[in-house]
Amino acid sequence: MPFPSITISASVETMEFRYLGNSGLKVSEITFGNWLTHGSQVENDVATQCVRAALDAGISTFDTADVYANTAAETVLGEALKGERRESLEIFTKVYGPTGPKGKNDLGLSRKHIMESINGSLSRLQTDYVDLYQAHRYDFETPLEETMQAFADIVRQGKALYIGVSEWTADQLRDGHALSRELGFQLISNQPQYSMLWRVIEAEVVPASEELGVSQIVWSPMAQGVLSGKYLPGQPAPAGSRATDDKGGARMIERWMRDDVLAGVQDLKPIAAEAGLSMPQLAVAWVLQNPNVASAIVGASRPEQLADTVAAAGVTLEPQTMKKIDDAIGPLAERDPAQTKSPATREA
Repeated sequence: MPFPSITISASVETMEFRYLGNSGLKVSEITFGNWLTHGSQVENDVATQCVRAALDAGISTFDTADVYANTAAETVLGEALKGERRESLEIFTKVYGPTGPKGKNDLGLSRKHIMESINGSLSRLQTDYVDLYQAHRYDFETPLEETMQAFADIVRQGKALYIGVSEWTADQLRDGHALSRELGFQLISNQPQYSMLWRVIEAEVVPASEELGVSQIVWSPMAQGVLSGKYLPGQPAPAGSRATDDKGGARMIERWMRDDVLAGVQDLKPIAAEAGLSMPQLAVAWVLQNPNVASAIVGASRPEQLADTVAAAGVTLEPQTMKKIDDAIGPLAERDPAQTKSPATREA
């Protein structure tokens, strides 16, 4: 089912808001995320400037995870949001990945790890509750009943208002949703990778989510920056770009750094120009055309980067524009539903 939009005038931009899943929670169409940046690639003062820029642009939804920079990203976000009216924000975090000294119980979705992790996240984020607590991956080594019972208890304790997941398959979503209903709480969201180049959720995950009343909060809508068009076929990556980052960025982007992909992306430039959009705006607007997508997560290493991507909120791409995009880049996209997967085993 499509989830309706609500327009609210923000201080600088007009931000669009959508309901998250089959719930009454509204989130900004653009979510600010601090994966790969805060606590690692970006100094804390610049990270705070990015958060301030997000707020000034009308973004109210912020996504992080305890595993980002081994808990440091949560700390940075908590400091940056200190003093803001809590009720005006939607703060999301996640649990699953290894944190702290990465001992035998410092990862996964066991009751022990979930209960200890929520307390750590709340302390670092300097808040009494998170709006959305997400299972960062599916845990094959813990009974799903144990995981969902722990989430139910966290909701009843008031430490999380809603529960979501990330990178779960259609069948996993159905199983988790059924248990959540039995246990009396709402599973309302999934956080998958999704972009013009990565469309693996379209065949199975999106139809299942529409059936269940779950919506998507998508990460990497710009395919790690490739859809910005700054990487040229046959040319070295620009200095200082993610493709040259040895702290994890280069590894994440390498799947797209093929000449055929980069050439296809260059074919998007006239399409963006004709639509009156920048390349980042076109990429973010494209994912938001999917009615099952509630919000697109964007990051920033400099505050001025946000002004461009935020303008994608509320953009409607005409059918002929969508067709031109498919003609230019559709054959290069990964669509195999089997690419939606979690680690078979969890290793510290």
